[in-house]
Amino acid sequence: MRVITGSARGARLVTPEGMETRPTTDMVKEAMFSIIQFELEGAMVLDLFAGSGQLGIEALSRGARFAVFVDESRAAQEAIRENLRHTGLAKESRVAAMDAQQFLRGAKDTFDIALMDPPYAGKYYEEILPLLAQHMSEGGVILCESGREEILPEEAGSFRKQKEYRYGRIKLTAYRLPAAEMR
Repeated sequence: MRVITGSARGARLVTPEGMETRPTTDMVKEAMFSIIQFELEGAMVLDLFAGSGQLGIEALSRGARFAVFVDESRAAQEAIRENLRHTGLAKESRVAAMDAQQFLRGAKDTFDIALMDPPYAGKYYEEILPLLAQHMSEGGVILCESGREEILPEEAGSFRKQKEYRYGRIKLTAYRLPAAEMR
């Protein structure tokens, strides 16, 4: 697994050992960043269920201002910190050692981009998306990775499902505020 482009291009990333982490493939990661490419510069990014941190690191490498990585696994936290050191992006980031709900209930931050890649076939979306929407900027985007057959909610708080993209067995779902609700 590597950083695809930007300031840390080509840097190899470590992954936590075990079967709990499922790294996003380069094809899906490239598709994900094509969707948000014009929104990355200077963005505040949240990488929920961060695993190795590869999505937030890719965002930082491509010009995001700051990224917060959230994962409750100690192995994941150690991998994220090592990857941030290795890529030279540690100063533009923070690692939150807690589960996603706990983080969102106490967070004061507002995010422009949220990247959510929870374990597949979990009930995370229904619980997490409404909390996450409360921490998004008005022009923000929530981008979720899931299994192709998973049905994600139509709404995430005031955010609505904008579009789904399919890549083999993987689906990316983008949520945004409807234009009528933006000031």
